[in-house]
Amino acid sequence: MDRKDLVLASIYSPMMVLQLVLYFFFYQNHLGLDFMMYIGWFLWVLSIIFGFLPVYQFRKKGGVPKGSSYIHTTELVDTGVYSIVRHPQYLAGLLIILALMLTTQHWLSVTAGVVAFVAFYIDTLVADPRLVEKFGEEYREYMNRVPRMNFMLGIVRRLRQRARREEEQR
Repeated sequence: MDRKDLVLASIYSPMMVLQLVLYFFFYQNHLGLDFMMYIGWFLWVLSIIFGFLPVYQFRKKGGVPKGSSYIHTTELVDTGVYSIVRHPQYLAGLLIILALMLTTQHWLSVTAGVVAFVAFYIDTLVADPRLVEKFGEEYREYMNRVPRMNFMLGIVRRLRQRARREEEQR
């Protein structure tokens, strides 16, 4: 972890903690916009999915040495959730930030969320160059096939790939 990572983490981490604390104090749907609260809950569920699937995927396909953390992959994983987005856990973090803003609807949570979101997103931009260093040209090709965090685009691309494969098999 270099200095830039520490600076970004020292910005987004306390802002996310502040959001969580505010969530418990202002969960009462502060502005009374129920539809925003429901969107927030939906984003929370999505964040759980994008947050936990990578743990399973890395352990199964990432060549993680026995006894090591799932983040210590030795193989590029481009299947499952990684065929939809390159950085599902970063996406999960951003979705949590948005979910907390939408469920509390308090100005302080929104302010902390905007700061956390920007710092967290900047942190995601640093990941790709590091992964190119680790996996080389194979990762560059992967970057061209799979979006960074746009899961809707990733799903559309995945469905198109599947349709092309089925068409070729006929």
